[in-house]
Amino acid sequence: MSRDFNKRGGKKQFGKPSYEKEGGKSFKRAGREENIPEFSRRKPVAKKVDQKEPVVKDTMRLNKYIANSGVCSRRDADKLIEKGEITVNGKVVKELGTTVSYKDDVRYKGNRLNPEEKVYVLLNKPKGYVTTVEDKHAKQTVMDLVVDACDQRIYPVGRLDKQTTGLLLLTNDGELTKMLTHPKYNAKKIYHVFTDKPVFASHIDQLAQGITLEDGPIHADAISFVEKEDKTQVGVEIHSGRNRIVRRMFEYLGYKVMKLDRVYFAGLTKKNVPRGKWRYLTDKEVTRLKAGMLK
Repeated sequence: MSRDFNKRGGKKQFGKPSYEKEGGKSFKRAGREENIPEFSRRKPVAKKVDQKEPVVKDTMRLNKYIANSGVCSRRDADKLIEKGEITVNGKVVKELGTTVSYKDDVRYKGNRLNPEEKVYVLLNKPKGYVTTVEDKHAKQTVMDLVVDACDQRIYPVGRLDKQTTGLLLLTNDGELTKMLTHPKYNAKKIYHVFTDKPVFASHIDQLAQGITLEDGPIHADAISFVEKEDKTQVGVEIHSGRNRIVRRMFEYLGYKVMKLDRVYFAGLTKKNVPRGKWRYLTDKEVTRLKAGMLK
């Protein structure tokens, strides 16, 4: 049995709800199934064992130094070197294979480069942890859970409030962080919402059509009941990064969110990552994110 699903002015047939609790295979959106990619099937553990952890060396080839700084790939870095666009300690270097150290002053277009190895950590955040690097008032922060992940100083990408669980990305890649958090890139997020009472179908439609909160209008990009017989579980797709936005949407309609779990973020899922554990992103996942594939 199907029902009509209102989405911003248009009616589209909405079939049997199909929403995986742990970021599964499909999510109903505007009457069609949208496959959610599953990138890694490795069983995560508290500390990485099946991939080499990032190692900071004293010296490295100049092209790697440039690439690690986020300027370009190693191949393109070689081209910059050959063109004489790179200086080391104030002198132009054109010789490929040049080795430099972290103490050297390497510059491109007058800007000093920072070659710190980029690290990407996917955490399945548990309840009760604050999403911050430091908070003197917090007993537990997400950084406590990834303390053994790397030597580099990594930061959470966006925020999940203390009581919200689920997928959280941490990295020291500033450019990628800007992309993932900037509204214009519309990074897709999916949440599993548990409410204190059954949600009316009319309210599901209302959230799809759009409501106006104190900080402006908002609508769900897609929304569905998770279980056909359980109207207290709702799957919500949204791209807004506004503070506590999913909770506030349901509170506006008179529901209390008892549990909120983010199961999908910018093409990533927390599949096979137990609560409180983490894993590194694969090269394929990193490449996909940097290419702007955030859906």
